[in-house]
Amino acid sequence: MDVSEKRIVVTGGAGFIGSHLVERLVPDNDVVVVDNEANGQSEWVHEDATYLDGDLTDPGAVAEAITSDVDLVVHLAASKLVDTDTPRRQFEDNSDITYNILEQMQEAGVENLVFTSSSTVYGEAPRPTPEDYAPLEPISVYGATKLAEESLVSTYAHSHDIQSWVFRFANIVGPRLRGAVIPDFIEKLTEDSSTLTILGDGRQEKSYMHISECIDAMLFAVEHADKDHNVFNLGTRTTTSVDRIATIVADEMDIDPEYEYTGGDRGWTGDVPRMRLSVDKLSALGWEPEQSSDDAVRQSTRELLEEL
Repeated sequence: MDVSEKRIVVTGGAGFIGSHLVERLVPDNDVVVVDNEANGQSEWVHEDATYLDGDLTDPGAVAEAITSDVDLVVHLAASKLVDTDTPRRQFEDNSDITYNILEQMQEAGVENLVFTSSSTVYGEAPRPTPEDYAPLEPISVYGATKLAEESLVSTYAHSHDIQSWVFRFANIVGPRLRGAVIPDFIEKLTEDSSTLTILGDGRQEKSYMHISECIDAMLFAVEHADKDHNVFNLGTRTTTSVDRIATIVADEMDIDPEYEYTGGDRGWTGDVPRMRLSVDKLSALGWEPEQSSDDAVRQSTRELLEEL
């Protein structure tokens, strides 16, 4: 699908990933952002986009945004906490939002959907994990809801003439990132540069991808993958440990803190201690990540230090 001169609805477009994607889309497209600022900020939305303040658990708000003149829906809106205090509400809200969007797309005759999923659908799988790995056994409610939403998207792709692109993200980092390890370390060390508390044992090791490469990969796949239902991992070929992130952040801040650990091999309930996704499928399509995981962490640290 050629992503230009289109009317595109971006749910969650005021959030971290969504706002960067909207910036990339607005020069060549008519972009509508739907968000309630649960995870984002309206000031992050590009001035050339149309902004709708809407709760997507309300079918009426979805119907207002997704009309018959829409060419593509990019669905990023979600409750994102892995270790949430309200797991039932997270599961119900995320599933309801995705079902509302799919039903309204069918009603309005909109045929193209990008859905952002997560590496958490795999659970604790062998690494590097390919897209066809099975069984999918998530260990968090967030991962379970993403897997349920993927199933809904697959159903509408195979049975209701909606072409879909599903992206299972590694850890995406960059400007506007909040509630994640890099901004958390920056904020802690800004308050006290002598000591840094690290969740778990610091040995958790995952793939980190910069937001610019994430969006490059998404748009490349949408333009070049043409099956009815397309599923791609997005990440780097390398990983970075939490201890290594702490070292990079401290180095960029020019400080030398002592590390204290909360203990255990995972940072929180539902945390997957080690994750690396196979990106061979996307590479075979013609796109390859240029940055290593360490490079993405360092660039993001520098950008977030300026921002925060």
